[in-house]
Amino acid sequence: MARYILSLDQGTSSSRAVLYDDDGRAVASEQSEFPQVFPQPGWVEHDPEQIWKSQLATAQAVLAGVSPYDVAGIGITNQRETTVVWERATGRPISNAIVWQCRRTAEMCGELRAQGLEPLIRERTGLVLDAYFSGTKLRWLLDNVPDARRKAENGELAFGTVDSWLIYKLTGGRVHATDATNASRTLLFGLESGAWDEEMLRIFDVPASMLPDVVDSAGVVAECDASLFGAAIPIAGIAGDQQAALFGQACTQPGDAKNTYGTGSFLLLHTGDVRQSSDKLLATVASRIDGALQYALEGSIFVTGAAVQWLRDGLGLINEAAEVEALAASVDSSDGTYLVPAFVGLGAPHWDPYARGALLGMTRGTTGAHIARATLEAIAFQTRDVLAAIEEVSGLRLDALRADGGASRNDLLMQIQADVLGRPVVRSAVAETTALGAAYLAGLGVGIWSGLDDIAGRWQSDRTFEPAVSEDVRETLYAGWQRAVERAKGWAAED
Repeated sequence: MARYILSLDQGTSSSRAVLYDDDGRAVASEQSEFPQVFPQPGWVEHDPEQIWKSQLATAQAVLAGVSPYDVAGIGITNQRETTVVWERATGRPISNAIVWQCRRTAEMCGELRAQGLEPLIRERTGLVLDAYFSGTKLRWLLDNVPDARRKAENGELAFGTVDSWLIYKLTGGRVHATDATNASRTLLFGLESGAWDEEMLRIFDVPASMLPDVVDSAGVVAECDASLFGAAIPIAGIAGDQQAALFGQACTQPGDAKNTYGTGSFLLLHTGDVRQSSDKLLATVASRIDGALQYALEGSIFVTGAAVQWLRDGLGLINEAAEVEALAASVDSSDGTYLVPAFVGLGAPHWDPYARGALLGMTRGTTGAHIARATLEAIAFQTRDVLAAIEEVSGLRLDALRADGGASRNDLLMQIQADVLGRPVVRSAVAETTALGAAYLAGLGVGIWSGLDDIAGRWQSDRTFEPAVSEDVRETLYAGWQRAVERAKGWAAED
């Protein structure tokens, strides 16, 4: 009997493939970075073909030692709002993908907001009107790529988030689909109707013919082309990266919450079949299984791990991202230095597309070590901002925070996080819960695991970090952060 699940984890800076056995243990893993494209300040793009090539190469690498007939299913998880448009006839993208971080449509969002459309958009989609999401990115492509709108109106173009692009490529162009979690990030999907919303399509001027079919997060959608891996393996699980991480952390019941520390950070609270709304946070689909929608409340932080990459690539303070821990630990404090990593604006709970990065409080004695520590503190402060908003909206208080993602392996960051929150941080035994969540969904889809209780029983913690500073110290540090954020807001706005 087939005993493996192949998980494809397509992220913002790299593509990863992980092969799991039927006990949910990773038996092989490969990762490949691909280029980031920055055409203008605040703009971020990816080459869709590079996304596909890197993802395919990692998948083929992890399958090299097993028979493809022993792989029961494929799970897909992906960077969510990144927008790809391609020609149906040729499969060629009409341009680079516009990445979720890209701020080029901030002005368009302002225009729609001035028309008084934000309350309707928030009510229908659960999302705030921000350049983060796919709807304005898609409209920008239709309005700015030569001949794109004519082709779209003639039914010649297909739109998808990265999951749709991978499914299209995996099936040799036979299937154009997305799951409900990814659809809920587009500004085009009715959060309660569970379908593409005609009014949103009108507002964003998007032809319905471009849209993928919306499917369950768990269940067989299609089979991949046998030429890719040597067998026609079922594609049986799909979820956006943060919903997949929620699932991988076994947060499947109302009140369960996790924070994923990656390129950005994303704190999600499961709210069951009840949708909760806020102008500071996002209401989103947590999963759709057997046709039933489950919801989550989300706080999206745009830049966390990416700030460490900036220390490496922009400032040259470190050679590898992992070196930040030792550098930051070489000083006892950031000595009054604050970094606000608003390089692409601020997400939840501020939603300011015109905020920009700021480094404040420096003196002649400030060193690279202080800046490194301020970077880790910024990750923790932004998480506190979001957690406070989630607790305010939900009326719940989390006794502890479950943590995952690559940066959660940084012990100093996790300790700083516990100190800033004033409550324990529980690190998952599996850092890459995004890939694991996609595998769990696919395993459910092909019957390897029996249900949610089976999955919940597999979760394990690695370590718990307890707060180690006084409340006075914690609140003084946080007050300084709040002052710094106010100075970064609105920086790029026109006078």
